[in-house]
Amino acid sequence: MIQEHHRVIARKSVLLQSLPDQHVEPLLSRAIHRHYERGETLFLQDEAADAIHIVLAGWVKLYRVTPNGIEAVVGVFTRGESFGEAIALRHLPYPVSGEAATSAEVLCLPSSVLIDLIKRDAEVGLSILSSTFTHLHSLVAQLEQLKARTGAQRVAEFLLDLCDGDGGSCVVKMPYDKVLIAGRLGMKPESLSRAFARLRRSGVTIEKNQARIESIEQLRDVVEISG
Repeated sequence: MIQEHHRVIARKSVLLQSLPDQHVEPLLSRAIHRHYERGETLFLQDEAADAIHIVLAGWVKLYRVTPNGIEAVVGVFTRGESFGEAIALRHLPYPVSGEAATSAEVLCLPSSVLIDLIKRDAEVGLSILSSTFTHLHSLVAQLEQLKARTGAQRVAEFLLDLCDGDGGSCVVKMPYDKVLIAGRLGMKPESLSRAFARLRRSGVTIEKNQARIESIEQLRDVVEISG
């Protein structure tokens, strides 16, 4: 049984937000709620994809293992974000593996249920396209960040995304460990450490799993300075 606060989170996801109202509750009634401890596997690369996932709490990472054994982080998803739409609907093997980066609550929507809905109502297909476009836009932005930003700029942008306000000072908690942060930003852990060191002059102090930011405006200037 899905708890009501989890239903609220799921309804606000890009996938369900654009779904015709009459289909939301029937779809949620067929959904499966799962809890994962940190490090637990959701699915493995090359397994048959049979569900779309919505993160209700915590963080989930998607990654590939290269032929030489290096883990490449493809994406990190949190509360209200979905993934796996296009792959699950085509019954293709997962091109990535999924793992809980922290303790996580995940809603699994069987792809067979969504396929049946698409056959009955074309608007359901449009909502899937909308969600897929959001993921594509995110990947393009991530690629731009990797190509056009220095390491310090990538880290500064990451920290800004964690800030609640638009100005002043703040303290943010790192959502997951620094090894994953480095992978998400296309860096090695030692490069991440050097980037944090460079940001000290811009008022950023790292204390265990927290970042103390003296000035959000000053940190934003770091991102906006070209190369």
